[in-house]
Amino acid sequence: MVGTANNARIRQAFSVVNGIQDLGLSSNPASNAGSECGTIEFTREDVEALLSEKMRYKNKFNYKERCENMMDYIKRLRLCIKWFQELEGDYAFEHERLRNALELSEQKCAEMELALRNKEEELNLIIVELRKSFASLQEKLAKEESDKLVRGLDSEFNVAALDSLAREKETRLNMERSHASLSEDLGKAQEELQSANQRIASINDMYKLLQEYNSSLQHYNTKLQKDIDAAHESIKRGEKEKSAIVENLSTLRGQYKSLQEQLSTYKASQDEAMRQKDALVHEVASMRVELQQVRDDRDHQLSQVQALTAEVIKHKELAVSSEDLEARCASQSNQIRSLSDQLAAAEEKLEVSDLSALETKTEFEGQKKLINELRNHLEDAEYKLIEGEKLRKRLHNTILELKGNIRVFCRVRPLLPDDSSGSEGKLISYPTTTEALGRGIDIMQNGQKHSFSFDRVFMPDESQEDVFVEISQLVQSALDGYKVCIFAYGQTGSGKTYTMMGKPGHPDLKGLIPRSLEQIFQTRQSLLSQGWKYEMQVSMLEIYNETIRDLLSTNRDASRLENACNGKQYAIKHDASGNTHVTDLTVVDVCSTKEVSYLLDRAAHSRSVGKTQMNEQSSRSHFVFTLRISGLNESTEQQVQGILNLIDLAGSERLSKSGSTGDRLKETQAINKSLSSLSDVIFALAKKEKKEDHVPFRNSKLTYLLQPCLGGDSKTLMFVNISPEASSVGESLCSLRFAARVNACEIGTPRRQTSMRSSESRLSLG
Repeated sequence: MVGTANNARIRQAFSVVNGIQDLGLSSNPASNAGSECGTIEFTREDVEALLSEKMRYKNKFNYKERCENMMDYIKRLRLCIKWFQELEGDYAFEHERLRNALELSEQKCAEMELALRNKEEELNLIIVELRKSFASLQEKLAKEESDKLVRGLDSEFNVAALDSLAREKETRLNMERSHASLSEDLGKAQEELQSANQRIASINDMYKLLQEYNSSLQHYNTKLQKDIDAAHESIKRGEKEKSAIVENLSTLRGQYKSLQEQLSTYKASQDEAMRQKDALVHEVASMRVELQQVRDDRDHQLSQVQALTAEVIKHKELAVSSEDLEARCASQSNQIRSLSDQLAAAEEKLEVSDLSALETKTEFEGQKKLINELRNHLEDAEYKLIEGEKLRKRLHNTILELKGNIRVFCRVRPLLPDDSSGSEGKLISYPTTTEALGRGIDIMQNGQKHSFSFDRVFMPDESQEDVFVEISQLVQSALDGYKVCIFAYGQTGSGKTYTMMGKPGHPDLKGLIPRSLEQIFQTRQSLLSQGWKYEMQVSMLEIYNETIRDLLSTNRDASRLENACNGKQYAIKHDASGNTHVTDLTVVDVCSTKEVSYLLDRAAHSRSVGKTQMNEQSSRSHFVFTLRISGLNESTEQQVQGILNLIDLAGSERLSKSGSTGDRLKETQAINKSLSSLSDVIFALAKKEKKEDHVPFRNSKLTYLLQPCLGGDSKTLMFVNISPEASSVGESLCSLRFAARVNACEIGTPRRQTSMRSSESRLSLG
C-alpha cells in the first residue's frame, strides 16, 4: 500500500512538473471562477501578442478613438494582470500544500528508517545467538563421535551406543530444522530489509522530484513576477501616452478655440456685410414696391384720363380740367423716372460695396505676404551681416598672420572709487569714424592730442566675455598645432591680472586663462567624434628678481631655499625646432578644467604679491602659464603639437609714485630692468633689416623665455592695459607708444606643427 501511494504521488508530481514546463500561460486555475476574469483564459501567445500590440488608427488626429483604444488596451492589460495574480495565488496555495505533503512524507520516511534500524538490530542479535548455538552443537557432536569410538570397543555398550546414536541423529535433525527455520527467518528479514530500502529509495526519488517541482514553481513564479512587472511598465507607458495625448488634445482644443474665435470674427464681419446687403436689397425691394404702386397709380390715372378724354369729347366744356389731369400725369411720370434713378443708384452702391469688400480682402492678403517677405529679407540681411563680420575678422587675422605682425589689443580699465572722477572723459576718447571705430584711441597730455590705432580697442564698459570673444579663434589655433602666446603689458594697477585671471569667486568675471581652458577642453570633447584625441600638460612659473621659480613644486619653501643658496637652478633652453625647455620644471598631465583650476589656485597662492602706494595687491613677478597640447587623429594618423603661453607681466612703476623700499625696491628695479630689456628687444626687431642682425634676447630671463614668441613662428598677441587716471597719463602714453612699436614688428609667418604618427608620441616641453 505504501509503495502504491508513493508511485501515485510520483506520477502526479511528474505530471505537474511536465505540465508546468508546457503550461506557459494557458492554464486557468479553478479559483478564478468567481473573479471577473474567471471565464477568460490567456495563453502565452495571447500575452505576447498583447504586450507587442501596436496601436493602429485610421486617423492619427482622432484623439477620441485613440483614447478609447488606449482605455480598451489598459482594460485588457488589467484583466491579464489580475488573471496572473489569481494564478499566482493558486500556485502559491498548491506550493504550500505540496510543501506540507513533503514534510509529512519526510516524517514518515524518518519513522520507517528508525523502525528498519530497530528490526535490523533485532535480526542481527538473533543471527548471532543462532551462530553461537550452532557452534556449541557442533562441539557436542564432535564429543559424541569421539565417545562413540571409545565405546565401540566395548561390546557392552553397543545398545547404549545405538541409543545415543539415535538421539544424536534426532538432535542433528532438530538442529538442521532449527537452522533451516533460522535461514528462512534470515531470508525473510533480508527481503523485508530490501523492500524497506526500495521504499526508502522511492521516497528519496519522490523527495527529489518534489524539490525539482518546487524549484520549477519558484522559477515560474519569478517569471510571472517579471511578466507582471513588464505589464505594469506597459501600463505606465500607456498612462504616459494617455497624458501626452490629453495634453496634445488640450493644446488642440486651445488651437480649435482660437480658430473658432477667428472664425466667429470672420463670420461677424461677413454677417455685417450680409446685413448691409440685406438692408440694401430690402431698400431696393421697397423702392420696387413703391415703383409698382406708382405704375399702378399711373395706369389708374391713365384710365381716368381716357375716361375724361371721352367725357371731353362729349363735353367740350371740361377742356380745362383735362389739361390739369395731363399736367398731373406728367408730374407722376417725373416721379417714376426719379424712383428709377434711385433704384439704379442703390444697385450701383450694392455692387460697389461688394467690390470694396473683395478689394479689402485682396489687399490684406497682399500686405500679409509682403510682411512675411520683408521678415525673410531682414533675417537674411542679419545673417549676412553676421557672416560678413566673421569673414572680415578671419581675413584680418589671415592678413596679420601673413604679415607676421604681433597683434595688439588695448584695454582701458574703468575708473575705481578711489580714482579722481571725471578724468577719463577728458583724457581718453575714442574715434567714431567707420575706419577707426573699435580700433582707435586718443589720449590728451598737456593739451596735446595723441592718436593711436590697434587691432582692437576695448572700452571700460566692455566685459570679460567681450574680450574673450575676440581672442577665441587665436586660442583655438593652439589645438590646430600652432604656437600661441598672449601676454598682458602695462603699468601697475592697470588691470593686467584682472584681464588674464579675473576675479576669484565670481564666475562672470573670469579672465582669459580660465575661459581659454574651458574652450579648449570643450572643443577637445567635440573633436572626439572626428577621431581626434588630445593629451595636455600644464606648467606654471614666475620670474622673480631674475630668478625662475616653479609654482607647481610640491615643496615651495624648499624650492625658494635652494634657489637662494644657488643649489637647484632652472635653466632655459631652446632646441632646433624652436621649442623652449626649462630644466627641472614640474609638468602636470591634465584631463579636465577642474584639474587646471586647482593648479591655478595653487599657483596663485604661491605667486609673489606685495603692497605698494599704487596698488594694494601688486604682482611682483612675471607669471607664465604654459599648456602643451599633443593631438592624434587615429583615422588619418595625423599628429599635431600646439603650445599655448599665457603671460601676466609684472607692472612697470616709477619709484617716486610707488614709494618702494627694501625688498619692494629690489623687486621694482628687477621688474623695470626686465621690461626695459623687453623694450630693447622690440626696438631691435623693429629696426632689424637682416637676419643676421643681433637681437638682445639674452639680456633678461623674460626676453630669453619669450624668444620663440617674439622672434619665431608663433601667433603672438599683446594686451596693453592702461589706467584712465590723470596722474597716470604719462605712463599710459608710454605704454601706448610701446604697444604701437610692438604692433609694427614682423616676427615671421606662423607655422603649424604637424606630422604623421611615429613611434615616439612624447610632447616637447616648450
